[in-house]
Amino acid sequence: MAESSEGLGTVPEHERILQEIESTDTACVGPTLRSVYDDQPNAHKKFMEKLDACIRNHDKEIEKMCNFHHQGFVDAITELLKVRTDAEKLKVQVTDTNRRFQDAGKEVIVHTEDIIRCRIQQRNITTVVEKLQLCLPVLEMYSKLKEQMSAKRYYSALKTMEQLENVYFPWVSQYRFCQLMIENLPKLREDIKEISMSDLKDFLESIRKHSDKIGETAMKQAQHQKTFSVSLQKQNKMKFGKNMYINHDRIPEERNETVLKHSLEEEDENEEEVLTVQDLVDFSPVYRCLHIYSVLGDEETFENYYRKQRKKQARLVLQPQSNMHETVDGYRRYFTQIVGFFVVEDHILHVTQGLVTRAYTDELWNMALSKIIAVLRAHSSYCTDPDLVLELKNLIVIFADTLQGYGFPVNRLFDLLFEIRDQYNETLLKKWAGVFRDIFEEDNYSPIPIVNEEEYKIVISKFPFQDPDLEKQSFPKKFPMSQSVPHIYIQVKEFIYASLKFSESLHRSSTEIDDMLRKSTNLLLTRTLSSCLLNLIRKPHIGLTELVQIIINTTHLEQACKYLEDFITNITNISQETVHTTRLYGLSTFKDARHAAEGEIYTKLNQKIDEFVQLADYDWTMSEPDGRASGYLMDLINFLRSIFQVFTHLPGKVAQTACMSACQHLSTSLMQMLLDSELKQISMGAVQQFNLDVIQCELFASSEPVPGFQGDTLQLAFIDLRQLLDLFMVWDWSTYLADYGQPASKYLRVNPNTALTLLEKMKDTSKKNNIFAQFRKNDRDKQKLIETVVKQLRSLVNERSSQRSL
Repeated sequence: MAESSEGLGTVPEHERILQEIESTDTACVGPTLRSVYDDQPNAHKKFMEKLDACIRNHDKEIEKMCNFHHQGFVDAITELLKVRTDAEKLKVQVTDTNRRFQDAGKEVIVHTEDIIRCRIQQRNITTVVEKLQLCLPVLEMYSKLKEQMSAKRYYSALKTMEQLENVYFPWVSQYRFCQLMIENLPKLREDIKEISMSDLKDFLESIRKHSDKIGETAMKQAQHQKTFSVSLQKQNKMKFGKNMYINHDRIPEERNETVLKHSLEEEDENEEEVLTVQDLVDFSPVYRCLHIYSVLGDEETFENYYRKQRKKQARLVLQPQSNMHETVDGYRRYFTQIVGFFVVEDHILHVTQGLVTRAYTDELWNMALSKIIAVLRAHSSYCTDPDLVLELKNLIVIFADTLQGYGFPVNRLFDLLFEIRDQYNETLLKKWAGVFRDIFEEDNYSPIPIVNEEEYKIVISKFPFQDPDLEKQSFPKKFPMSQSVPHIYIQVKEFIYASLKFSESLHRSSTEIDDMLRKSTNLLLTRTLSSCLLNLIRKPHIGLTELVQIIINTTHLEQACKYLEDFITNITNISQETVHTTRLYGLSTFKDARHAAEGEIYTKLNQKIDEFVQLADYDWTMSEPDGRASGYLMDLINFLRSIFQVFTHLPGKVAQTACMSACQHLSTSLMQMLLDSELKQISMGAVQQFNLDVIQCELFASSEPVPGFQGDTLQLAFIDLRQLLDLFMVWDWSTYLADYGQPASKYLRVNPNTALTLLEKMKDTSKKNNIFAQFRKNDRDKQKLIETVVKQLRSLVNERSSQRSL
């Protein structure tokens, strides 16, 4: 039962498998057959049995079908046999036709192969053309790059490189030539950097060499502009009716306008000829190098290099030549180089972005300004020529105005000019000291003679002299001063003009200029002229007549000071009534010179008296006087009379003081002659002769050689001598000794020491000359009297000495 039930279950399954085998593709039979082996162990045998049964069934069906179609097959075979002959004929014909076609197609095949080959070539050509069209722009750009490099258009070449790298190379990057190009571009960039840097170095070297020309051009432009502005200002002033004064002469307005118009036309012509800095310098290397480094992304390196090199050049420019102070050309070359340097930097500042900054130029300028001021201080101190100092000042002003026009601060330069102004004044004072010395050397120290009206007007035009009495006199006549006075006055005015030249263009007010002129003029009067006058007065060859004329000259120069003040006022238009206006110190200057001259007159007069006194040849042992005054004394008195006649031109007090001083000095000299320690003995006859000389001195004093003395004032100069000689002549010792020290004493002016000294000399003479004095009673009494008086005088002298010690 179990086997039967199992067999019933597998039969439908075998039928299904057979159906799948018959209906499916042979490729899928494997899984189906595998299922047969996966079943029960007897399933394979049963499946084979089932398969055989199925094959037998199909064989039966085939047999049935063959039997059914056999007659048709036979009929078909019969028909095929019938057409066999025709088929063979057809085969022959087809073979023959094929042969003929083959023979005819050989040429076609050849032509066809040619056409194929041409088509392939055409396709290749088209491909090549397409590739070449893709490469040609790259090659053209690269060729353009080469041309730009050859033409030194490096900035354009860098732009072309960027286009090649960013646009063209990506199209042809697969080609080898493109790789070569790509590898070559960095080298080209380095070449461009080196070439542009070389051009920059050449540019820096060029502007270093031509900086003086650049600076000269810039300074000319600034000077022309300033001159033009000043000319316009003068023209505007003249429109308001303002006139210019030079040496008190008015310049006609029409002439001023003509001259000014001509000067303006000349300035316009000069301005047309002046080149600009852009005309003198080709800045393209800087622009090119800056653009190149900017494109290469290395702009900072370029900026640092440029600034470093320019700082080095600045130090070289600021280094002056050792002999710069000797000529103005040395200063001009120094200034033009500096101006040229900073004009270039200012141009670079304004036309480039970031290469130099305002902070950088300010720092560079401050460094340069400190160096410039130090150099100018050092070198200007060697300048002894005022003209050179003035030209230096003008150069500094133009230098400052030029750089100020480019925006650089120059206040420190104008402060320096005030220092140089003091030095300029010192050089002027030294120069004018020489001028004054020459004037004094050439002067004849005599009043200026004039023979006609023309000569009178010439002197008046040079010196402001006013004297109604002199004007009324007929020709010929004389001015009281000598030739040096108008020359000195003119030179003082010239000094004021010279000092004014330095004050111009210093951007100072008229009040400050007026103050500077007055102060410098005061220095000229109080230092230079005063010193020259004092040196002149002290010169040994200057005699009393010359000293008298110098005093007269200083008086007139002192009176002319107010005209000098008016002269300065006309120049500056600053009234003398202004509160802060400096006054001229001419009054004190010439007063001091007069005092010195007066003192020198007194000194020289005394020296002359000493010279005459040295000619005295007294016989101090004479027994009797000559009966007349000594010759040397009469010559001295005659000399004094002639001198005091010259003193009539002097102020009264000066002449009186000189006369009194001369008499006192003469009295003192005569007294010293008596009391000379080398004079050991003196006789009574010598005293009497000496008395005659003193009498002549008293007569001279009483003759009033100089008017103005009251009573016997001048005679009092000889009162000491007179009382001493009277004492010895009268031999009134008892009265002297009795009245000594009394205010009403007859011999109040006689000093006991003086009397004792002279008496001892007379005592010695009496002893020597009176050998037989003991045989004459009168002589013995006189000798005893002298000895007694000597003892009393010694006692008196000792008493006075003890009182003084107490």
